[in-house]
Amino acid sequence: MGTIVVIGGGELSELETLEIDREVVNLTNKLKPKALFIPTASNDALGYCDSFASVYGDRLGCETRSLLLATNSYTHEEIVDAIMSADLIYVGGGNTAKMLEIWRKTGVDTLLKEAYASGTVLSGLSAGSICWFEYGHSDSEAFEGNKGWKYIKLEAMGLLRGIHCPHYDEDNRSEDFMRMVQGSGLPGIAVENNCAMIFKDNEYKVISTKDTAKAYTIIDSDQGVIVSELTQHSKFKPLSDLY
Repeated sequence: MGTIVVIGGGELSELETLEIDREVVNLTNKLKPKALFIPTASNDALGYCDSFASVYGDRLGCETRSLLLATNSYTHEEIVDAIMSADLIYVGGGNTAKMLEIWRKTGVDTLLKEAYASGTVLSGLSAGSICWFEYGHSDSEAFEGNKGWKYIKLEAMGLLRGIHCPHYDEDNRSEDFMRMVQGSGLPGIAVENNCAMIFKDNEYKVISTKDTAKAYTIIDSDQGVIVSELTQHSKFKPLSDLY
Protein backbone atom coordinates (compact mmCIF):
# COMPACT_ATOMS: atom_id res chain seq x y z
CA MET A 1 0.00 0.00 0.00
CA GLY A 2 0.98 3.66 -0.36
CA THR A 3 -0.08 7.02 1.06
CA ILE A 4 -3.38 8.85 0.56
CA VAL A 5 -4.56 12.00 2.35
CA VAL A 6 -8.32 12.60 2.20
CA ILE A 7 -9.44 16.14 3.13
CA GLY A 8 -13.09 16.63 4.04
CA GLY A 9 -13.29 20.26 2.96
CA GLY A 10 -12.00 23.78 3.47
CA GLU A 11 -10.90 26.68 1.31
CA LEU A 12 -7.43 26.14 -0.10
CA SER A 13 -7.18 29.78 -1.23
CA GLU A 14 -8.00 31.07 2.26
CA LEU A 15 -5.39 28.80 3.87
CA GLU A 16 -8.04 26.94 5.87
CA THR A 17 -6.24 23.64 5.27
CA LEU A 18 -2.66 24.95 5.29
CA GLU A 19 -1.34 22.69 8.07
CA ILE A 20 -2.92 19.68 6.36
CA ASP A 21 -1.34 20.76 3.08
CA ARG A 22 2.02 21.10 4.84
CA GLU A 23 1.68 17.51 6.08
CA VAL A 24 0.92 16.33 2.53
CA VAL A 25 4.18 17.90 1.37
CA ASN A 26 6.14 16.46 4.32
CA LEU A 27 4.91 12.96 3.51
CA THR A 28 6.94 13.03 0.28
CA ASN A 29 10.21 13.28 2.24
CA LYS A 30 11.51 15.60 -0.48
CA LEU A 31 13.02 19.08 -0.03
CA LYS A 32 11.34 20.43 -3.20
CA PRO A 33 8.76 17.87 -4.28
CA LYS A 34 7.08 17.92 -7.65
CA ALA A 35 3.39 18.63 -6.95
CA LEU A 36 0.78 17.92 -9.61
CA PHE A 37 -2.67 19.52 -9.38
CA ILE A 38 -5.58 17.80 -11.16
CA PRO A 39 -8.60 20.19 -11.18
CA THR A 40 -10.84 18.10 -13.47
CA ALA A 41 -13.83 18.26 -11.10
CA SER A 42 -13.90 22.07 -11.24
CA ASN A 43 -13.66 22.05 -15.06
CA ASP A 44 -10.03 23.17 -14.74
CA ALA A 45 -10.90 26.44 -13.00
CA LEU A 46 -7.87 28.68 -13.51
CA GLY A 47 -8.34 30.48 -10.19
CA TYR A 48 -8.15 27.10 -8.46
CA CYS A 49 -4.88 26.37 -10.28
CA ASP A 50 -3.54 29.74 -9.15
CA SER A 51 -4.47 28.99 -5.54
CA PHE A 52 -2.71 25.63 -5.69
CA ALA A 53 0.43 27.23 -7.13
CA SER A 54 0.34 29.91 -4.43
CA VAL A 55 -0.09 27.47 -1.53
CA TYR A 56 1.93 24.45 -2.64
CA GLY A 57 4.46 26.44 -4.64
CA ASP A 58 5.06 29.81 -3.00
CA ARG A 59 4.27 28.83 0.60
CA LEU A 60 5.24 25.17 0.78
CA GLY A 61 8.15 25.11 -1.63
CA CYS A 62 6.96 22.63 -4.24
CA GLU A 63 7.54 22.66 -7.96
CA THR A 64 3.92 22.87 -9.13
CA ARG A 65 2.20 21.84 -12.32
CA SER A 66 -1.47 21.50 -13.36
CA LEU A 67 -2.97 18.80 -15.58
CA LEU A 68 -6.01 20.33 -17.33
CA LEU A 69 -7.89 17.27 -18.53
CA ALA A 70 -11.32 18.92 -18.86
CA THR A 71 -10.26 21.75 -21.17
CA ASN A 72 -6.98 20.69 -22.80
CA SER A 73 -5.96 17.81 -25.05
CA TYR A 74 -2.82 15.85 -24.22
CA THR A 75 -1.09 12.89 -25.76
CA HIS A 76 -1.06 9.76 -23.66
CA GLU A 77 2.68 10.20 -23.21
CA GLU A 78 2.19 13.71 -21.83
CA ILE A 79 -0.35 12.47 -19.29
CA VAL A 80 1.93 9.60 -18.26
CA ASP A 81 4.84 12.00 -17.79
CA ALA A 82 2.81 14.44 -15.68
CA ILE A 83 1.45 11.75 -13.35
CA MET A 84 4.41 9.41 -13.06
CA SER A 85 6.97 12.19 -12.51
CA ALA A 86 5.04 13.73 -9.59
CA ASP A 87 6.04 13.24 -5.96
CA LEU A 88 2.57 14.25 -4.82
CA ILE A 89 -0.74 14.57 -6.63
CA TYR A 90 -3.56 16.78 -5.34
CA VAL A 91 -7.08 16.40 -6.77
CA GLY A 92 -9.41 19.39 -6.42
CA GLY A 93 -13.11 19.52 -5.61
CA GLY A 94 -16.15 19.85 -7.85
CA ASN A 95 -18.21 17.40 -9.89
CA THR A 96 -16.93 13.94 -8.93
CA ALA A 97 -18.99 12.03 -11.50
CA LYS A 98 -17.77 14.07 -14.47
CA MET A 99 -14.20 13.93 -13.19
CA LEU A 100 -14.22 10.14 -12.97
CA GLU A 101 -15.81 9.89 -16.42
CA ILE A 102 -12.97 11.96 -17.93
CA TRP A 103 -10.36 9.98 -16.02
CA ARG A 104 -11.71 6.68 -17.32
CA LYS A 105 -11.76 7.93 -20.90
CA THR A 106 -8.18 9.18 -20.70
CA GLY A 107 -6.76 6.31 -18.63
CA VAL A 108 -5.91 8.66 -15.77
CA ASP A 109 -7.59 6.40 -13.20
CA THR A 110 -5.25 3.55 -14.11
CA LEU A 111 -2.21 5.84 -14.05
CA LEU A 112 -3.14 7.15 -10.61
CA LYS A 113 -3.27 3.58 -9.31
CA GLU A 114 0.18 2.99 -10.78
CA ALA A 115 1.48 6.18 -9.15
CA TYR A 116 0.03 5.03 -5.81
CA ALA A 117 1.78 1.68 -6.12
CA SER A 118 5.06 3.41 -6.94
CA GLY A 119 4.98 5.58 -3.80
CA THR A 120 3.51 8.87 -5.00
CA VAL A 121 1.55 10.66 -2.26
CA LEU A 122 -2.08 11.03 -3.38
CA SER A 123 -4.31 13.67 -1.81
CA GLY A 124 -7.35 15.77 -2.44
CA LEU A 125 -10.38 17.58 -1.12
CA SER A 126 -14.09 16.74 -1.55
CA ALA A 127 -14.26 15.14 -5.02
CA GLY A 128 -10.52 14.71 -4.58
CA SER A 129 -11.12 12.66 -1.44
CA ILE A 130 -14.10 10.64 -2.69
CA CYS A 131 -12.22 9.36 -5.72
CA TRP A 132 -9.83 7.12 -3.76
CA PHE A 133 -12.57 5.03 -2.07
CA GLU A 134 -14.76 2.21 -3.37
CA TYR A 135 -17.77 4.50 -3.30
CA GLY A 136 -18.55 8.10 -2.45
CA HIS A 137 -21.47 10.07 -1.02
CA SER A 138 -21.62 12.69 -3.76
CA ASP A 139 -23.66 15.75 -4.68
CA SER A 140 -22.51 15.57 -8.32
CA GLU A 141 -26.08 15.75 -9.64
CA ALA A 142 -26.52 19.15 -7.98
CA PHE A 143 -23.92 20.51 -10.38
CA GLU A 144 -26.28 19.75 -13.26
CA GLY A 145 -28.93 22.14 -11.97
CA ASN A 146 -31.35 19.56 -10.61
CA LYS A 147 -34.05 20.95 -8.35
CA GLY A 148 -33.50 20.19 -4.71
CA TRP A 149 -30.37 18.59 -3.32
CA LYS A 150 -29.81 14.96 -4.10
CA TYR A 151 -26.93 12.82 -2.95
CA ILE A 152 -25.88 9.78 -4.94
CA LYS A 153 -23.77 6.71 -4.22
CA LEU A 154 -20.97 7.00 -6.72
CA GLU A 155 -18.58 4.22 -7.69
CA ALA A 156 -14.99 5.44 -7.40
CA MET A 157 -11.48 3.98 -7.77
CA GLY A 158 -11.34 1.54 -4.88
CA LEU A 159 -7.87 2.21 -3.49
CA LEU A 160 -9.43 2.66 -0.05
CA ARG A 161 -12.15 0.49 1.42
CA GLY A 162 -15.66 1.74 2.08
CA ILE A 163 -17.99 4.64 1.26
CA HIS A 164 -16.64 8.13 1.89
CA CYS A 165 -18.53 11.29 2.79
CA PRO A 166 -16.66 14.62 2.74
CA HIS A 167 -18.16 17.86 4.12
CA TYR A 168 -19.83 15.69 6.77
CA ASP A 169 -20.76 18.75 8.86
CA GLU A 170 -22.60 20.50 6.02
CA ASP A 171 -26.32 20.48 5.15
CA ASN A 172 -28.09 17.17 5.84
CA ARG A 173 -25.17 14.98 4.80
CA SER A 174 -24.87 13.12 8.11
CA GLU A 175 -28.45 11.84 8.04
CA ASP A 176 -28.33 10.98 4.35
CA PHE A 177 -24.98 9.22 4.70
CA MET A 178 -26.31 7.01 7.48
CA ARG A 179 -29.12 5.89 5.15
CA MET A 180 -26.58 5.19 2.41
CA VAL A 181 -24.39 3.06 4.65
CA GLN A 182 -27.33 1.11 6.06
CA GLY A 183 -27.63 -2.22 4.28
CA SER A 184 -24.64 -1.55 2.01
CA GLY A 185 -22.32 -4.05 3.66
CA LEU A 186 -19.56 -1.42 3.56
CA PRO A 187 -18.05 0.79 6.25
CA GLY A 188 -18.60 4.53 6.00
CA ILE A 189 -15.74 7.01 6.44
CA ALA A 190 -16.95 10.57 7.09
CA VAL A 191 -14.70 13.62 7.32
CA GLU A 192 -15.75 17.16 8.24
CA ASN A 193 -14.40 20.37 6.76
CA ASN A 194 -10.90 21.35 7.95
CA CYS A 195 -10.17 17.75 8.85
CA ALA A 196 -8.23 15.02 7.03
CA MET A 197 -7.33 11.37 7.32
CA ILE A 198 -3.94 10.02 6.32
CA PHE A 199 -3.87 6.43 5.09
CA LYS A 200 -0.28 5.18 4.98
CA ASP A 201 0.46 1.55 4.22
CA ASN A 202 -1.62 -0.36 6.81
CA GLU A 203 -2.07 2.54 9.22
CA TYR A 204 -4.06 5.75 9.54
CA LYS A 205 -4.34 8.93 11.58
CA VAL A 206 -6.64 11.95 11.80
CA ILE A 207 -5.40 15.54 11.60
CA SER A 208 -7.29 18.84 11.53
CA THR A 209 -6.84 22.60 11.41
CA LYS A 210 -9.69 23.19 13.87
CA ASP A 211 -10.29 21.51 17.22
CA THR A 212 -13.96 21.08 16.34
CA ALA A 213 -13.27 19.34 13.00
CA LYS A 214 -13.73 15.57 13.27
CA ALA A 215 -13.76 12.30 11.36
CA TYR A 216 -16.02 9.31 11.95
CA THR A 217 -16.72 5.73 11.04
CA ILE A 218 -20.33 4.80 10.29
CA ILE A 219 -20.95 1.07 10.57
CA ASP A 220 -24.17 -0.85 9.98
CA SER A 221 -24.61 -3.49 12.67
CA ASP A 222 -27.27 -5.73 14.18
CA GLN A 223 -27.87 -2.93 16.68
CA GLY A 224 -28.39 -0.37 13.89
CA VAL A 225 -26.08 2.20 12.37
CA ILE A 226 -23.27 3.09 14.77
CA VAL A 227 -21.39 6.39 14.43
CA SER A 228 -17.97 6.49 16.11
CA GLU A 229 -15.73 9.54 16.38
CA LEU A 230 -12.11 8.96 15.42
CA THR A 231 -9.76 10.60 17.89
CA GLN A 232 -6.70 12.51 16.80
CA HIS A 233 -3.29 11.07 17.73
CA SER A 234 0.21 12.15 16.84
CA LYS A 235 1.09 8.59 15.90
CA PHE A 236 -0.45 6.30 13.30
CA LYS A 237 -2.87 3.56 14.36
CA PRO A 238 -3.44 0.15 12.72
CA LEU A 239 -5.90 0.27 9.83
CA SER A 240 -7.53 -2.84 11.27
CA ASP A 241 -8.76 -0.65 14.16
CA LEU A 242 -10.64 1.50 11.66
CA TYR A 243 -12.51 -1.25 9.85
